Amino acid sequence: MEQQFLIYNTLSRQKELFTPLTPGRVGMYVCGPTVYGDAHLGHARPAITFDILFRYLQHLGYKVRYVRNITDVGHLEHDADEGEDKIAKKARLEQLEPMEVAQYYTNRYHAAMDRLNVLRPSIEPHASGHIIEQIELVQKILDAGLAYVSNGSVYFDIRKYQENTHKYGKLSGRVIDEMLATTRELDGQEEKRFAGDFALWKKASPEHIMRWPSPWSDGFPGWHAECTAMGAKYLGSPFDIHGGGMDLVFPHHESEIAQCVASTGHGPCKYWMHNNMITIEGQKMGKSLGNFITLDEFFNGSHINPKNGEEMLAQPYGPMTIRFFILQAHYRSTVDFSNEALQAAEKGYNRLMQAFKTLGSLQPSKSSSVDVKGYRQLCYDAMNDDMNTPIVISHLFDAARVINTVNDHKATLTQEDIDELKSVFQTFVFDIMGLRDEAATDNSALIDGLMQMILDVRATAKANKDWTTSDKIRDSLSALGIAVKDGKDGATWELK
Repeated sequence: MEQQFLIYNTLSRQKELFTPLTPGRVGMYVCGPTVYGDAHLGHARPAITFDILFRYLQHLGYKVRYVRNITDVGHLEHDADEGEDKIAKKARLEQLEPMEVAQYYTNRYHAAMDRLNVLRPSIEPHASGHIIEQIELVQKILDAGLAYVSNGSVYFDIRKYQENTHKYGKLSGRVIDEMLATTRELDGQEEKRFAGDFALWKKASPEHIMRWPSPWSDGFPGWHAECTAMGAKYLGSPFDIHGGGMDLVFPHHESEIAQCVASTGHGPCKYWMHNNMITIEGQKMGKSLGNFITLDEFFNGSHINPKNGEEMLAQPYGPMTIRFFILQAHYRSTVDFSNEALQAAEKGYNRLMQAFKTLGSLQPSKSSSVDVKGYRQLCYDAMNDDMNTPIVISHLFDAARVINTVNDHKATLTQEDIDELKSVFQTFVFDIMGLRDEAATDNSALIDGLMQMILDVRATAKANKDWTTSDKIRDSLSALGIAVKDGKDGATWELK
């Protein structure tokens, strides 16, 4: 059945039916990390959100080219074109080459994303590898009369752009005309003609390590230029979807639109999609605020609050618990970190994994006492409504209740219906939502075999009314974190 997929377009501020520019093909660009530190929970959210979109579009039959960049130059400490390059600063502090810093944290970002089961993009371009394309973009904007050179740097002329197009602020909703009316002319001491103008190219100071020759100076590109240049190079202009965190709407994505309109006459894409923030104590989690918890710290279960020296994590949390925690909320809503929320996510995730495992041991009946054929379309309906993963999860929990009821011999399912539930779980739990069974290892078959042997020994003891041995096996397994459940068809086991 062909699915009608609705997505929320930040530009139009409404849900729209997704229709690609080229039938059967999708071009998607997502802003990736600035690689000067370890990935934290805030980085996991856009990675997982657009991984779900990537997976679902492929599931619907589209051929998807997914581009996610690596920012390894040009992103200064402050978004207002001030301060030091974030990677260069890290290199200076650690006495390393800037690209050594970038490569180290790119490797660690990949390792963390792999553990979260985030698929690699089709193309992962680096800003430093596309300096020529960014210089060409800057020149086009200069040729259009919408930028100016000042002391070797090049700035985008927002006032002139606004006079010509009236489009700056259309994505973020900021009223730029009010800014223009209330901002005084800057004196000749300043490089910018207007405080809101943003850098397309920055002249490097003598001590700046990362620099390239350009027609204007030895320097480096502005932060916003890379995505415009690389998106057009690999996806054409315009392309279908541009994604990223909501914190990038202004100034980054607003400036991307301006650059693209100035150089081509149109915006970069048809749909803008943005995930909301991870918060901690109600404040956005981020490196710049110093309130972040790295993904490795979640996996290891140790993070000390720099404000009070207290341990913030009650326990380690597996990658799939983190993924499930993020999917439990709609991607456009905020998610507040707490140990209680993560522990609830861990229980929910384990519940789905156990239900799928139980499916494999259900005994089919000649007839079904419950109807399970509607779950597939219910899950599709939720996904088609702007990727509503929490609703998908609620339907899967309903299916898990049916599975457990059948396992307790309080309901029946035919083999056909059992197979349908297996297919629903495979499609939505594993293929689309990207969860995987962390308890399953390369030795799972061996473990299952050993456990079956132990349960057979216990069954023999029970048959011989050797209750001491039977209880000892059960209690010993319980001490190891393995629960034994006796039923009409024999005993089963599961990790607590």
